[in-house]
Amino acid sequence: MKIFRCQSCNRVVYFENTQCTNCGTVLGFLPEHFLMSGLAPADADCWRPLAPQAEGRLYRMCQNYSREKVCNWMVPEDSQAAFCEACCFNQIIPDLSVPGNKALWRRIETGKHRLVYSLLRLGLPLVSKQQDPDNGLAFAFLAETPVFAESTHAMTGHKQGLITINIAEADDAQRERMRQNLTEPYRTILGHFRHESGHYYWYRLARRPEWLTEFRHMFGDERQDYASAMRNNYQQGAPADWQSRFVSAYAAAHPWEDWAETWAHYLHIIDVLETAWVFRLRVSPGDDQNHKMSSAPDFDPYRTDSIDQVIDHWLPLTFAVNSLNRSMGQPDLYPFVLSPPVLSKLGFVHQSVRQAATAAP
Repeated sequence: MKIFRCQSCNRVVYFENTQCTNCGTVLGFLPEHFLMSGLAPADADCWRPLAPQAEGRLYRMCQNYSREKVCNWMVPEDSQAAFCEACCFNQIIPDLSVPGNKALWRRIETGKHRLVYSLLRLGLPLVSKQQDPDNGLAFAFLAETPVFAESTHAMTGHKQGLITINIAEADDAQRERMRQNLTEPYRTILGHFRHESGHYYWYRLARRPEWLTEFRHMFGDERQDYASAMRNNYQQGAPADWQSRFVSAYAAAHPWEDWAETWAHYLHIIDVLETAWVFRLRVSPGDDQNHKMSSAPDFDPYRTDSIDQVIDHWLPLTFAVNSLNRSMGQPDLYPFVLSPPVLSKLGFVHQSVRQAATAAP
């Protein structure tokens, strides 16, 4: 994620801010510029960005910004859209008349907006189901209710472009219980979004025969029975040597899950590296001068063609941040081991992303 500054006072602001905490300027994210801008009121419901990159243009707040206060993205004034480039994918939102649902939805939206930021930065094909029912992407944010709890269960998952998220995942205590019950080292809302988006892009990419052949060579044959594979995973667990071949224990369940887990980790890596890059971090563990976090302005992890460059920067960075966490008595920030087969899979994901971005209209 980039660093953003308030154009009124030059104070650093976060991606989720709607107002500068120093001077009070209203803020809005301009997705076409990947930029957070201060806003000045203009005519009617329009706002004039203070960022010079958008000089001369007017914007409206996304309806989920102006009405619901769960978004901070802007829509060009000349657009007919009511929702921004992130909220236009929402198909179902929680029942806001239920106490607590809006707060959970706001947290869900934070993760979703970060996902959409990454997909746009990568230049991946991104279209809503409203625009393309067959190939588009949509989100359904579901909540269980006591009335239906015995007969229905709000599952987090993906099916034919529809990503569903159980909003209980936005409850920190509930999510931690689920993490412990499933013996997972990591479980976050953003992680769910990144994982499920991997299933969606498998669906988009696997239509090319040459791509599918290479996928099966790398991840295995996805035609094996999925329900049976998942049942075996939950009953027997991952194979004892899973760390030597997979990025997580869950990735060992089925080639589809291996792809989605690897895809999610690729998005983790790229976005964290961008944050490190814009903060101009340099890391040189011990006396090893061959691995340094680069502060060179020509290294944009979202745009590099070299997966080797990405990994060469990622490994020392994770060693450093994990060591910092341990010094504070905290668990590792990135509690995963990237074995050689996993690095090869990450390279395949990287290649697939670059090719899909090149082919995207």
